[in-house]
Amino acid sequence: MKMNPVGWFEIYVDDMQRAKAFYEGVFSYSLDQLPGPDIEMWAFPGDHALTGSSGALVKMTGFAAGGNSTLVYFNCEDCATEEARVEQFGGRIQRSKMSIGEYGFISLAIDTEGNIFGLHSAK
Repeated sequence: MKMNPVGWFEIYVDDMQRAKAFYEGVFSYSLDQLPGPDIEMWAFPGDHALTGSSGALVKMTGFAAGGNSTLVYFNCEDCATEEARVEQFGGRIQRSKMSIGEYGFISLAIDTEGNIFGLHSAK
């Protein structure tokens, strides 16, 4: 069975309400809480019929935010739009929108929890 290499992602956070407000503000959508006994998770919107992957913000005892080496890229119509909202919601820009040639454009940002993430768009 052929499939995309990434099936799910998790972004670990220290302050769930702060992180949730950041991502909901930057991307202008709501996250949905997922059930879990010892873990707090808020899922990004996703549709299993579409390509790509969804994921969740996660708060778990013993696993701190930031300092990891995984970089998640969020698809955008124009990454400059979401980039423009990062600082407004408490994050910071690591690298402003730049061309990656035939593959489009990316921006790199750091969220309120110290996690780096990417924004990707075709234009």
